[in-house]
Amino acid sequence: MKLNFLVVICFAVLCTILTLGLWPFHSPQNAVTWLANRNGLRFSSNSTVFSFHPFPLMSPNDSPAVSVEVWLRPRRIWDSGTFFAFYRPETLSLLSLRQSETDSFISTEIYGKRVLFCVDNVFRRGLPSFLTVTSDGQEVCVYIDGVLAKKHLHLPLSARDFSGRLVVGDSPRQPDSWSGQLLGIAIYHHQLTAAEAFQNYTSWKQNGRPETAGKDTISLYLFDEHRGRIIRDKAGSGVDLYIPERYQVLDKTALQPFWSEFEMSRSYWGAAFKNIVGFVPFGFCFYAYLAMLLPTKRATLITVALGTLVSLTIEVLQVFLPTRDSGTSDIITNTLGTCIGVLVYRLLTPKLARLFPWLWKGIRSMRSH
Repeated sequence: MKLNFLVVICFAVLCTILTLGLWPFHSPQNAVTWLANRNGLRFSSNSTVFSFHPFPLMSPNDSPAVSVEVWLRPRRIWDSGTFFAFYRPETLSLLSLRQSETDSFISTEIYGKRVLFCVDNVFRRGLPSFLTVTSDGQEVCVYIDGVLAKKHLHLPLSARDFSGRLVVGDSPRQPDSWSGQLLGIAIYHHQLTAAEAFQNYTSWKQNGRPETAGKDTISLYLFDEHRGRIIRDKAGSGVDLYIPERYQVLDKTALQPFWSEFEMSRSYWGAAFKNIVGFVPFGFCFYAYLAMLLPTKRATLITVALGTLVSLTIEVLQVFLPTRDSGTSDIITNTLGTCIGVLVYRLLTPKLARLFPWLWKGIRSMRSH
């Protein structure tokens, strides 16, 4: 009877973990809507927009100079998410602009090697931010509302990075949805000067489009359609953006390595803490059951192995769920949580024996058999 009770508890814990790890069990509606009172799109959780076709790769003989303007307003300044990314799966090349609370990160990655550039205090509560990033192939300048905010003298960012599929409001490979309002995007095949950056900022605010749009403009998205699922490129490149009906992640990654997932951010450590705590009940309950049937060392090893196996199963199934990350960091943290659960049970056993004598007698009697 006592064993049956523990079996029920273990089954309930397992079902809870699987539900939390795999919910929702389907691809939700894409949470992108048109703004009612102005040009722009509103992004919420599980939202994405991407280009129909990849942008062409710039010729090596062409100038590496490039600039991008993004006009946006985050829903909350303590949120995190990727709002702009270019991705080429054949080289694993990824350029992304990401909000991390009030800061913005510019990230370039090719063949797994990543370079990060942090710009502080980009986003302010309740106000839109006009972000301009310019590069001549080495020197990168970042302007906030037309004013130079930060400069990086040796960041390998060039026009070649602005090729492949454009993803807006989310990241390729793993879900990283951004929430807020996107009001305009422009990409240029030259490095904007400080005067041009300020002039464009003023023109976007007053006229809803940049002043310097011309032959060097690669793409221009004004988000002035106000309906439908197609966002036209006003620069004439022919690379339009598409709002899918259901949320999806381009080229979803299976079991992303933990070293590429790692980042020093509150969201990363918060998720790691939740993964550890979530598997403590698993280790506690399954070890309590197995300790009645097996010697201590064997019960410990089997419990930890089961925790790792359940976590691996969840991560593999998450490959098919666009809202969930599939990575090895969760396997490590879940296994650690299982170990902590076993340790907690073994430390609490003397106290449990005093509170529940029948449990302690049951364990001893089962072990004797």
